Amino acid sequence: MVIKRLRVKYLEKFDNIEEGEIIYYSKTDAAALVKEGIAEYVDKPQEKIEKKIIKKEPTREEILRELGECYELIKQIIKEYCDIEEKYLPIISAWIIGTYIHDEFEAYPYLFINAMRGSGKTRLLKLVALMSKNGEVTNSVSEAVLFRTGKEGTLCIDEFEGIGKKESSNLREILNSAYKRGAKVKRMKKKKTKDGETYVVEEFDVYMPIAMANIWGMEEVLGDRCISVVLEKSTQLHITKLIENYGENELIRALKGKIHNIQCSLCSVVTEKNIYTAWNEYIKDKYLKETTLTTYTTNTNYNYTKYIDLFNKIDDKKIDGRNLELSFPLFILLYTINENFLEEILKSMGELMKEKKQEEFVESRDIIFLDFISQQTNVDFIKVRDLTFMFKKFLEMGDDEELKWLNSKWVGRVLKRLSLFKEKRRTSAGIEVLLHIHKAQEKIKMFK
Repeated sequence: MVIKRLRVKYLEKFDNIEEGEIIYYSKTDAAALVKEGIAEYVDKPQEKIEKKIIKKEPTREEILRELGECYELIKQIIKEYCDIEEKYLPIISAWIIGTYIHDEFEAYPYLFINAMRGSGKTRLLKLVALMSKNGEVTNSVSEAVLFRTGKEGTLCIDEFEGIGKKESSNLREILNSAYKRGAKVKRMKKKKTKDGETYVVEEFDVYMPIAMANIWGMEEVLGDRCISVVLEKSTQLHITKLIENYGENELIRALKGKIHNIQCSLCSVVTEKNIYTAWNEYIKDKYLKETTLTTYTTNTNYNYTKYIDLFNKIDDKKIDGRNLELSFPLFILLYTINENFLEEILKSMGELMKEKKQEEFVESRDIIFLDFISQQTNVDFIKVRDLTFMFKKFLEMGDDEELKWLNSKWVGRVLKRLSLFKEKRRTSAGIEVLLHIHKAQEKIKMFK
């Protein structure tokens, strides 16, 4: 291990050390201590060494205890500066801790803060950046900046109103995939050769923790990759009149000190090897064995017995699909730190997923159409053109500007996309379909 000599400047991070004493620290940790202003390098080799300290690796129990304290500190700090619903605190706190080890997960959710002007979204985003791994707040981000800074830390984007614009399509495409490990962006780069210039492929890893905030909400595809936090305008003067003196806040300084002390050891302690495989084996055992698929056999190389309590609790919340993919890292993280913390986030995430389903039911065109088909009684062939007219009436919105998107072509596509017809035929009067009403009735149960 390469060791650096440092002089202590102030004492919050050390026990039994006086200011001005000389200590030894690992090269990586020394650089961080100097950057934070906690210590300074000793330039004169001949200076007398008063005390020699070699940093010891903390034990697993010490790391988990420190992480538990960090989790509680983050919740306390957010409550001090933000008027926020209690259900969001476990989620935001777990998300912040997870930024330090997000590379260990198969996917990591985006954090989206949605609020009207003056509700504290920028304040919360600044706090998230301050407490996350190498967090930085920016008011705009380009495609090039995103994929060139992907591995450097946590990106927090404020005033992110323009993401839905046509000119942001390339940036949107990157964001739609950057929540998953292994997401890559390839670009052509000029390279000089002895014969002149040529182009070579340059590859960027864009998997990174991202938090976003805006007023108007997130477009549907990108929003599906987010855990959303909604803030309301506060009337709590003891919060709204606070000045953001984050650098002087003792709780924030204590949090940073704790995270710094254990950061290098987090991955080996918090992330469980093969836990994704164990979950898949658990799911296959639980659900395939309830069917008539007799060819299925358990992969005995991954015994999930030690996770059975965790997996049962997660499965009981009825979270699936991408919502499960996004929630899973936070569940693993808090379960490892403290099982009581798992109960908190399961309750919070369960509430959010229920709200999300209700919101999708109200706002998603596909789900509304699914509901419409589930209520039909016609068992004969029906013209797609007539179905379109009936759906317009079902929406009760009239034939105005808001319904420009609704035509026979859209209805034909959604019928195919959702597999809601048994047969289709072309007649002189146009396309007719035989609706799969029973399938629609079964599918809509997922959203009610």
